[in-house]
Amino acid sequence: MFDQVEIPYGCYWSTPFVRWQGALQHLHAIKFAAHVASRELERRNIDPKIFDAGVLGMSVYQHQSFYGTPWFMGLLGAPQAPGPTLSQVCASGVRAPVLAAMEIASGLAQTVLAATTDRCSNGPHTYYPGPKAPGGTGVSEDVVIDSFQCDPLGGHSMLQTAENVAAKHSISTAEQHDVVLRRYAQYEDALADDHAFQKRYMDLPFAVPDPRFRKTAEEIDGDQGIFVSTAEGLAKLKPVVEGGTVTFGGQTHPADGNAAMIITRRDQARELATDKSVRIRILSAGQTRAALGYMPEAPHGAALAALNQADLSWKDMAAIKTHNPFAVNDIILAREAGISLDDMNNFGCSLIWGHPQAPTGMRLIIELIEELVLRGGGRGLFTGCAAGDTAMALVLSVDNS
Repeated sequence: MFDQVEIPYGCYWSTPFVRWQGALQHLHAIKFAAHVASRELERRNIDPKIFDAGVLGMSVYQHQSFYGTPWFMGLLGAPQAPGPTLSQVCASGVRAPVLAAMEIASGLAQTVLAATTDRCSNGPHTYYPGPKAPGGTGVSEDVVIDSFQCDPLGGHSMLQTAENVAAKHSISTAEQHDVVLRRYAQYEDALADDHAFQKRYMDLPFAVPDPRFRKTAEEIDGDQGIFVSTAEGLAKLKPVVEGGTVTFGGQTHPADGNAAMIITRRDQARELATDKSVRIRILSAGQTRAALGYMPEAPHGAALAALNQADLSWKDMAAIKTHNPFAVNDIILAREAGISLDDMNNFGCSLIWGHPQAPTGMRLIIELIEELVLRGGGRGLFTGCAAGDTAMALVLSVDNS
């Protein structure tokens, strides 16, 4: 399936990620993603009419999001493009390009825009009628907050899954904080030389539009809402759950933002690429599901599935990126895979720059591509967990010849 498709170099982008209730909280997620995509396509002189399909991944529904991908594609100037809308929470960042590749491999499309967007800020407050309940009384939920706090299958929070894994594998708070310090230092590398690494895929300074997308409300220099992590500061934090190990410093924060990439046929990829000497291929994908309540264990299984499908091993990977909502995720992955904690997640990860759900994994894949390009090519792996104790992984190859 993946033999037929490539990602044109430079034909992907991400907004900065902003902690919820920050500078992006006023923007409708689908409209914002279309606004950014339209602007990014124009910067690359790409006519939206080239798309014969789109894939839109999102987890937190918005006003009128029933219309999904056709609405999104129409807003960015591609009203001819149909396509599916998907929701696989944090795994949407992998599922979207995989589904785009399947559209091409099946003959349904030739060039697909795979986009991911979410706004954790101001999530929907939903009421579900119950006409047969006593008095006809229904039930309600705060879609974002209640989903963080309760897995309906087990009744536990996402945080509890990290505590379960930490207890099972004897992972201490101090060990988690060591990972946080390493990840923060890696993120600072992406900010060096006036955000040189991030500017490879992100338009900075970033013009935040007003709610009607008619003018710029403000400009931001990059990701916002990130706490500076120091050993002294982390040492003062107590576990969020009494008797537990995970502090606020050892987990990520909800955020807003979007990311997208073009998936197309091999011949078309070279025409669209901003550097025609770089070739980006998807080699394989993998998915898995851990035991109920043990979400941070899932990325290892998904990674193994992707590596096995590509007939590769951990030692074949020149770069590794992970979605790590908890520092626990990286610790257990490194232990089970026998790889170095220090070497993965160069230039940043969701533990530091936040987690707007669907776009999280896609930004990490984009950063993986750019790291491989800087290395002169090679193979790379992304893996990350998602709600429901699931995970997805993707293996990429970058050739700079």
